[in-house]
Amino acid sequence: MIKHEEQRVGVFVDVANMYHSAKNLYGAKVNFEEVLNTAIAKRKLIRAIAYVIKSESEEERGFFGALDSQGFEVKAKDLQVFAGGAKKADWDVGIAVDAIKLADRLDSIIIVSGDGDYIPLVTYLRENKGCQVEVLAFGKTTSSRLIEAVDDFIDLGKDTKKYLIAVTEKKRKFINRLKRGK
Repeated sequence: MIKHEEQRVGVFVDVANMYHSAKNLYGAKVNFEEVLNTAIAKRKLIRAIAYVIKSESEEERGFFGALDSQGFEVKAKDLQVFAGGAKKADWDVGIAVDAIKLADRLDSIIIVSGDGDYIPLVTYLRENKGCQVEVLAFGKTTSSRLIEAVDDFIDLGKDTKKYLIAVTEKKRKFINRLKRGK
């Protein structure tokens, strides 16, 4: 796939998807700054949007600020908790709507998520908007059909030293205390 300096790119990051993939696969956190640099690939960045879910923890506020300082526009929404205790937190529709709205100003749309729910979006953007679509995600948790649908796939799991931030045992204990509210 051709990537050249004059291409206008938009980067759309499903933060929850990436967070859970990194945590479950590697016990680590995503280095979103490196992910953004790889996504841009020295092209013209038009927008980089990180979609997050709010749960009101102190650590999360610092994380959202870090995303902002790394060049992301942060879009947040509250975690939905239903009467039976079920929780829902996804941005699939919001990401799709934003990508479609911006597609006329972009040459390449980069989705940072391995979620197969984005396949109809990828197909629409390629066939109706003429955009090339790229995905950056961890190969082990990426839909194989999504990989087939895109113009380019970068497996972040092939360079974990670059794309992950190790969580120390001290930090892990602190995070667990925060989760328990202590």
